[in-house]
Amino acid sequence: MASSDLEQLCSHINEKIGHIKKTLSLRNCGQEPTLKTMLNKIGDEIIVVNELLNKLELEIQFQEQTNSSLKELYESLEEDYKDVEHLKENIPPHLPQVTVTKNLYMKSRLTYCQINDVIKEINKAVVSKYKILHQPKKSMNSVTRNLYHRFIDEETKDTKGHYFIVEADIKEFTALKVDKRFHVILNILRHCRRLSEVRGGGLTRYVIT
Repeated sequence: MASSDLEQLCSHINEKIGHIKKTLSLRNCGQEPTLKTMLNKIGDEIIVVNELLNKLELEIQFQEQTNSSLKELYESLEEDYKDVEHLKENIPPHLPQVTVTKNLYMKSRLTYCQINDVIKEINKAVVSKYKILHQPKKSMNSVTRNLYHRFIDEETKDTKGHYFIVEADIKEFTALKVDKRFHVILNILRHCRRLSEVRGGGLTRYVIT
C-alpha cells in the first residue's frame, strides 16, 4: 500500500471521527423526536469507521508481512550471491573452461534491482486486489464488482487465509509483462520460499508465503 493511500485512508478515518464527536455533543438532546434522525446518523458513522479501522488493520498487517518477506528475500539473495562469487573464485583448475560472450551473459543476467522491481509490482497487485475485497459492496461500480466476484471464484480451500494473485491480477493492476523473464523471477521467489503455487481449475495461484 502506497504511503499516499495510507495517508488518505487515515485522513478519511479522522474526518469520520470528527463527525462522530460533533454529533455526540448533541447526545443529551437525543430524547427529542426531531433529533432521532441525527442519532441514527451517528450509528451509521460508527459502522463506517469500524469498517475503515478493520481495513486499516488488515493493510498494516499485510505491509508488515511484506516488509518482513522482502528483508528475508534480500538476505537470502545476498547469501546466494556470496556463494556464487566464492565458487567463481575457486573453480578447480582441472575443470574445462567455458567461454561465454559478454553480450549473452548480460542478456541472461538478472540484477537485484530487476527482481526488486518485480516484487514491488507484485506487492502493488496484491494491495489493489485486497483493497477491492475489503471494500464495502455498496460502494462498488460494475467493473469493481466483476473483479470482486472473480476474486471470490478463484479462492480455494488451499488459499484460505493467505494472500494470493493470479496472472490476470498482474495484467489488471501492473504494467509488468508476463513473459519468460517474469516467470524466471517467480521461480527465484519460489526457490527462496517467498511464493508458493496452488494449481486447480486451469489456474495457477501465486500465494505469498
